[in-house]
Amino acid sequence: MLTRQGFVLLVAGVVAVAIGRVFGVIELFVIGAGCFAAVVAALAYVNLRRPRIEATRWIHPAVLVAGDTGRVDLHLHHRGSIRSAAFVLCESVRRTMGADHAARLPIDPMARDQHSTTGYSLPSAVRGVIVLGPLEAELRDPLGIARTAGLAAGTDEVVVAPRAFALDMPQLGQGALGNALLDKARRLGPGEFHGLREYVDGDEPRSIHWRASARSDALMVKEYTIEGLHRCTVVFDASPGAHGDAAAFERGVTAAASLVSSAVRSGLSTRFVTSGGIDLRGPEVGVHTSRVLARIEPSAAPMAVLDRETGDGLGLTVVITGSPDGPAWRTARSIVDPTVTALLVATHEAPGGGLSISARSDEEFVRSWQTLAGRGRVDLMESAS
Repeated sequence: MLTRQGFVLLVAGVVAVAIGRVFGVIELFVIGAGCFAAVVAALAYVNLRRPRIEATRWIHPAVLVAGDTGRVDLHLHHRGSIRSAAFVLCESVRRTMGADHAARLPIDPMARDQHSTTGYSLPSAVRGVIVLGPLEAELRDPLGIARTAGLAAGTDEVVVAPRAFALDMPQLGQGALGNALLDKARRLGPGEFHGLREYVDGDEPRSIHWRASARSDALMVKEYTIEGLHRCTVVFDASPGAHGDAAAFERGVTAAASLVSSAVRSGLSTRFVTSGGIDLRGPEVGVHTSRVLARIEPSAAPMAVLDRETGDGLGLTVVITGSPDGPAWRTARSIVDPTVTALLVATHEAPGGGLSISARSDEEFVRSWQTLAGRGRVDLMESAS
């Protein structure tokens, strides 16, 4: 097909011939014929030398994390019967969040059945989904009069997960949250029998093991293990207006990604709940949660049912919403379960007292969580490869 310059040249040729005919100027006939010849030659060039390319994309890492830069490698195979001219690969890059752009990659002439490789970097400043393609092989003649484009590859999606901080999960007796879990564990009573030790002042007389004491020079008492944290449920309130503004919503997404990935990394049985009936759990909960959070937007769809869970050991339910008045937080607090401790992460308003932290900035969220858990520094998680 003709480019803009090609159409201009064609029109110029028609005008030159028309004027030459009216005024009998032979030179204008020559100019018009030259314009027509250039157009015909350009069309013949792009059609005879057009590249017939089949391309395969390799995207790595398969799931990007916001702030990372990925890589798209293109493996090319020229299936044309004759050597191609130099051409350009054009790939559109469309984002659900952020600006769209196009990648243009110049390729040297390729012989029949030749293979080649090229690629480009793929920055990902914000979470979302990046749609790559279609990929086209474009050829223009040297004068830019005509062009042709052939489909080399279809489309692919790249998921850009929200960034996540590697948080420390609470340990019994460490920090305010660990102390709350320890108190709950003590109220639930002793766990499994661990061993025997000598009696010390303050031990319960009912814990004395009389048979072992009879065979020893001292009183022996039974020691039991205290159940630690086994389960973590992260609830993200995605209802419209729950977080006050878009920035608070994004902080909530980061908090949810951080808590789920950190809980999985710590070996806890992890569950993620949000709007639209989404209720994720199981061995791949971290991967599936990242994919959900990459696409999530405010939604009026109802949240999955929050009910009393059955499971071993202590449980922690973290609700991420805008303020202490959010319905998701009220629902979580209304569930009576002696094994579960509820904690609020407020992204917009100050949460008040109790087991709650403020996330009015990412830094405040990290600092508040680590203080509550009684731990130190925190780092960004490494992106998955």
